[in-house]
Amino acid sequence: MELLDFAKTDTAARLRAAAKRGALSHALIFSGSGDRVSAARYAAAAMECTAESKPCLACPACRKVMQDIHPDVTFVRDAEHKELSIDTVRAMRADAFIRPNEGARKVYIFEDCTILTEKDQNVLLKLVEEGPAYAAFFFCAENPAVLLQTIRSRCVEVKLSPTVEEGGAPDERALELARLIAEGSRASRAAFLAKLETQKVTRDDLSSLFEGTRLLLSSALLGQYGVSVPERDLRIARSLASRLTKAKLLGTIDLLQDYRNKCTYNVGVGPTLGGFAVELEETL
Repeated sequence: MELLDFAKTDTAARLRAAAKRGALSHALIFSGSGDRVSAARYAAAAMECTAESKPCLACPACRKVMQDIHPDVTFVRDAEHKELSIDTVRAMRADAFIRPNEGARKVYIFEDCTILTEKDQNVLLKLVEEGPAYAAFFFCAENPAVLLQTIRSRCVEVKLSPTVEEGGAPDERALELARLIAEGSRASRAAFLAKLETQKVTRDDLSSLFEGTRLLLSSALLGQYGVSVPERDLRIARSLASRLTKAKLLGTIDLLQDYRNKCTYNVGVGPTLGGFAVELEETL
């Protein structure tokens, strides 16, 4: 599953909600048969994101996490050994006490916990318990029982299921709004938004629309930085990227995120759509 697909799942929504509350645990176990590595990378982006709603998947920090080039997000690997060597774990422990290079946190991802020995985990235990406040540890394990109970008891488990977590196709309304942002006129965009009001959409409907459109624009922006775009989003992503500058893409992404958040306020759908229509044209 692509990371942008994972962003549309219920688990991603729960991680965003935890990040918004400042309650995203520093120690997470991603278990089950879903895409555990995408989930861990998404949570890492949430920790490094510089936007208000985390992760935005568009700011420089998020882009670096998605491209695996963020200096403060590390996949703990040992290509030379079948199991993770104790020297690798000790080197990681030493690194954890060096403050972040540029981000708010230092995140360490163990993408295959079956290679962690009991000795490795005993070294990690004290670090998970008493490590620096900025350090975070994400463990990926289909079966969490491969981790010692002492480790598991200090982590929050996030269970993933492919039957629940598969990202669906983009919502038709989100696709149409993204198309109009790329190719439409001021009048066509105004007509689309006015029609939504006559259809008596709810604030939840609007929130889904803004979020779905935001993810499509994020695909377009990230594609320009070499991040893989889901095949079903390619056409609209290319259209957006060819017609909007990076600055306009970023501005529109921020606007969609802002209005998604406003959908939680006790404000009518009409005023929300009206305000969005005005600010969208100012951004474009």
